[in-house]
Formats: sequence, C-alpha cells, structure tokens
Amino acid sequence: TMTIHNEKNLAEVHVTSGVYSSDTIFDYSHGYIATRLFSRSACFILQINKDYIPELQEIGRLAFERMTMKALYSPNNVWVQFQSGHSLFGRIKDWITYGKPIERLCAGLPLYG
Repeated sequence: TMTIHNEKNLAEVHVTSGVYSSDTIFDYSHGYIATRLFSRSACFILQINKDYIPELQEIGRLAFERMTMKALYSPNNVWVQFQSGHSLFGRIKDWITYGKPIERLCAGLPLYG
C-alpha cells in the first residue's frame, strides 16, 4: 500500500510479503529514501536522485511502486557504507540530516547508505 502526505512532502510504501516485507519512506523535504527490511533488521538509506525518482506530484499517475522498487533493488545498486550506532553525536547528526519520519522508521537499526 502507498500513502501520500502532500502537506508533509512525504510518501510511505508498505509491502506485506512474508520475509520480503518492508516499509519505505520517500521524504522529499529532506531528500532521502529509507527502506526498513524486516527480515534483515536493517535500514537502507538513499539520497533522492531526481533523474530516477519521480516528484511526489507525479506518483499518483505512475505505476510508481513497481517501477521504483525494481530500480531500488537493482543488482546495479550497491550499498557501500555502514554507519555504526555507537556514536551519540553521529546518530544525532544522522537524524537531523534524514528527518523525523526516517528516524521513526529506522531508530535502533543499523543504517546502510
């Protein structure tokens, strides 16, 4: 399912599919996408690239969920950085950068970006 919050410049995608279940937030205000994979107890964060990710206003008329998920989980995309949660200052800096919606989704999980 997808929920679009135009007033918050935010879209939420919930995929319920057994071990492949996930929640994704597209936060256009902060410019990041975060996906929480429940089977891996991890959160993957990607900066929005406007060449590949449509504007929030376009989502309603596109087959957005299907196209974006294929691009996000493409074998061409490699998650290369692990940010440990041991540094309090680093964690605060992350949440300021990523915003409250992504913090609520990913708090307490390893972050991969």
